Amino acid sequence: MNIWIDADACPNPIKEILYRVANRKAINVVLIANQRLYPPSSPYIKSLQVEKGFDVADNKIIELVKKNDLVITSDIPLASEILNKGALVLTPRGEQYTLDTIKERLTMRDFMETMRASGIQSKGPSPFSNRDREKFANQLDILICRIV
Repeated sequence: MNIWIDADACPNPIKEILYRVANRKAINVVLIANQRLYPPSSPYIKSLQVEKGFDVADNKIIELVKKNDLVITSDIPLASEILNKGALVLTPRGEQYTLDTIKERLTMRDFMETMRASGIQSKGPSPFSNRDREKFANQLDILICRIV
């Protein structure tokens, strides 16, 4: 099992949790971003910088992910692609996407995008909180115990 992180938008507290899990459980963690990252030195933690551009990091994750890998992302279209490859998806806020739930998420995302395009303002997501961090850590632990 590999853990792939859509690292451009992943909060630092989540990366820190993943670094600890990588070393404790000897699981490969790969951060993919279009900027240079400086993860801690570890045989289990790597970073991959891709070119800047629309969906370049997402496309690299899709290319590299394998069945039963875990991807950390909030990107709903990316999550859909990952699930179709047989991998798992967990958001930085601890929500696990599944093939059963992703269609609803895509529909809502498209609806909100249409609303914003028509001039209706939305609040956006709430600030990342300690509760989000705890929920992520708990869900990550459940997924790892199930797979490893």
